[in-house]
This record gives sequence, C-alpha cells and structure tokens, in this order.
Amino acid sequence: MARSGKKTGQGAAGPERPLFIFPAWADRFGATLFAVSMLGVAFASFVAVYYLAPQTLNVNYQPVQPVKYSHKQHSGDLGMDCRYCHNTVERAAHAAVPPTQTCMNCHEAMNPDSDQLLLVRESNATGLPVPWVRIHKLSEFAYFDHSAHVTRGIGCVSCHGRIDKMEAVYQEETLRMKFCTDCHRRPELRLRPMDKITAMDWTPPGGDQLALGMKLKKEYGIDPSLECSTCHR
Repeated sequence: MARSGKKTGQGAAGPERPLFIFPAWADRFGATLFAVSMLGVAFASFVAVYYLAPQTLNVNYQPVQPVKYSHKQHSGDLGMDCRYCHNTVERAAHAAVPPTQTCMNCHEAMNPDSDQLLLVRESNATGLPVPWVRIHKLSEFAYFDHSAHVTRGIGCVSCHGRIDKMEAVYQEETLRMKFCTDCHRRPELRLRPMDKITAMDWTPPGGDQLALGMKLKKEYGIDPSLECSTCHR
C-alpha cells in the first residue's frame, strides 16, 4: 500500500525542478533598467550643461574675443551700418560673421601695422578665419530668422541692445521664449520705420511708440504667429 503524505520531489525522472516565481528574463531586467537609468541621467546632465550654459541664457555674457574689436568705435563713433559687416542679415536666417577681407577693406589703409590687428593680418595671409567667440546663441531646438525680422520693422537694438555703446559686445537680453513671445503678442511696441532698422539711437517721433507701432503694424501687415511650429521646427 502506498504511503500518503507530501511529495518528496523524487521520481523516476530524477529530482523535481524548483518552482520559479519570475521568468528567466527577469534576471536581466534589473541590470537593463539600471543601465537605461544611467544613460538617462547622463543625457539630462548633458542637456542641462549645454542648454543652460552662459552662451545660451546669461544676460551680460561677455566672452574675451581674440581681437579687441570695439563696436563703440565702429558702429558708434564712425557710424558704420551693421549691414556692412553682417551682410547676410536681410536675406538669411543668420547674421554672418564678417570675413577677414571685410576688415581688410578698411585696414589695408587704416592702421595696417597695428599690433591689435596681428591676428587679422595673419588670417588674411593664411586664409584661416579669426576664431571669433559667438555671443548670442539660441538653443538648438529654437529657430530664428534674422531676415524675417529686420525686413519687417524690427531693429537690431531690440534684441542686441545699444551695440554702438559697447566696447566689447555682451548679451543684453535673455533670448528666452518669453522674450520672443512677448514681442509676437505686441509687436507694435518694437516696430520702427524700415529706414531706421540699424539706427541705434532712433526714438519714435514725440516718444509715442504705441501710436507709431500700431500704424506700422497695419501698414506692414504684421501678424506674428504664436504657433509652436513657428520656432520649433
């Protein structure tokens, strides 16, 4: 007669397999989750460092340039038009950094042997660009078209400040999304006549920017978009 009781796990086929609660792939899940988490932390750290860098956000960011170039002297004292150097601003998204030849157009005759122009002369001789440091930089996920603004009544000073008073250029505005959307919501507060786009010291007649801005808004047909895809493409 067979004895009753608990199974011993022994049988003709050998020891009975242990009962697993979790499937076999669960052993790898923890390690995979940890690796993915670490990658996420690393990516978040990169985004924070890159997009929160002074070049992107900081008001008053003022890097040291390889050549001591005075915008006050050129734009202010000499009255040079911004578009002479940044000559793509009316037809392209970017305001081009002037090539060395633009500098040499004047400095082949003016102060050609100045020590301050050594890098400019070397650049002209070798064909290698002067390593200017970029100051105004939007985040990579934002799109801005200079030509769409300066050809519709927005002056350089609105975003860049009084360049004509800066010995060394610095970032005056935050360039964050709110700065842009505020202007898109009320462009009349910044609109100016087309022949005053690069005039740094221009003020509206009688000081009434609102009245002039409303008139120009209608005249230019200005109706800025607030759709996300306008800037985030």
